[in-house]
Amino acid sequence: MPSFDVVVEPNLVELRNAVDQANKEIGTRFDFKGSDARVELTEKGKERAIALCADSDFQLGQVRDILLAKLAKRGVDARFVKLDEKPEKLGGDKLRQPVPVKSGIDSETGKKIQSLVKQSKLRLQAAIQGETVRVTGAKRDDLQAAIAVIKREVADLPLAFTNFRD
Repeated sequence: MPSFDVVVEPNLVELRNAVDQANKEIGTRFDFKGSDARVELTEKGKERAIALCADSDFQLGQVRDILLAKLAKRGVDARFVKLDEKPEKLGGDKLRQPVPVKSGIDSETGKKIQSLVKQSKLRLQAAIQGETVRVTGAKRDDLQAAIAVIKREVADLPLAFTNFRD
């Protein structure tokens, strides 16, 4: 049976390269001389997060803009990072903003994708398998139509369609 998987998975190599390039630019810019501005990437198992560090709100905004520019330049979708977290104060004037990196489909979105496939009136089945959703069907054309429906309806996540089998 033809099938494909719907996943949310960032390119980790490009993510790490974007963080490294952002740190390199911060180190060379004159307005960051003598400050503690930096971007850190932390990985704990499958959990990944980026931490933006700076001396003031203005510098934190500048670091955020640099990171977003480097992500775009490296081809990493900005929807992978969640920038709406509040910055936390460290000692003195220093600020740190945690930025979680999205990876995997949560159960609510998986159920939404599953219901979209059922409502599309195509002869397909969708099954949630951990952090992926597998869509199977008899015809390849139906699978391609399902990809178009899912892309149109779930626009807030950077979905990828992998493991397409015939």
